[in-house]
Amino acid sequence: MEGTFARLFRSGLRPVELGRRLVREMDDNRSVDVRGRTVVPNQYTVDVSEADHDRFSEVADSLQRELAEAAREHARDEGYVFMGPVSVLLEVSPAQHTGAFQITGRMREGSGGVGAGSLLLPTGERLPLGEAVVTFGRKPESTIQLADPNASRNHAEIRPHGNGWVLVDLGSTNGTRVNGVRVTSHELTEGDELAFGNTILTFEAS
Repeated sequence: MEGTFARLFRSGLRPVELGRRLVREMDDNRSVDVRGRTVVPNQYTVDVSEADHDRFSEVADSLQRELAEAAREHARDEGYVFMGPVSVLLEVSPAQHTGAFQITGRMREGSGGVGAGSLLLPTGERLPLGEAVVTFGRKPESTIQLADPNASRNHAEIRPHGNGWVLVDLGSTNGTRVNGVRVTSHELTEGDELAFGNTILTFEAS
C-alpha cells in the first residue's frame, strides 16, 4: 500500500495510515464464535473530510481494493475468520477535519448466510462467491468459460454448502484437481488450488 499510493500523497492524510488503523480496528473488535473461531469485522467504513475525500477521488476504487486486501492479508496472518465478503467504503463525514479520519468495522454475513470466499482468477481478478452456483466449462453460458481444449463443456461447479462451498466435478473427461489431486467433490478451504484442464484458480476463504 505504501508503494502504491505514497507518491501521490506526500503530505496530509496518507493511505498507509488508513491501512494501519483498519487492521487495528480488526484486532480491537475480534470475537469468538460458537465453533471457537476468531471472527472479525468484514465491512469497514472510512469517514474522512470532504477535502481528503476529494484528494482520494481519482484513486478511490483502487484504495478501497487495497484496504480490503490489507484486511484479508492480516486475517490470514492472524488466523481470523470473516462472516461475509470483505468490503471497504470511503465516505465523507462533516465531523472529520482535514487529515483526520475514523474507521468503523462491522460483522455482516454474506447473502443467504454463507461466509466469505472468492476465487482468484488467472487474470488477477477476484470472483466473490455467494448463494449462486458457479459453473466452469467451455460452454459460453458457463459462469467462468474455460478457453481450454483440455476442459469439458460442463466441467465442474462450486455450490454453497453450509457456511462455505463445495467443488463438484461434473463427469469431466480430464477431471478436476485440487492441490494436484483428482477429486469428485471437495469442500473448499483457504489456499486450495483448483485445476480445470490447464486452467488454475485459487480459492481464498477471506
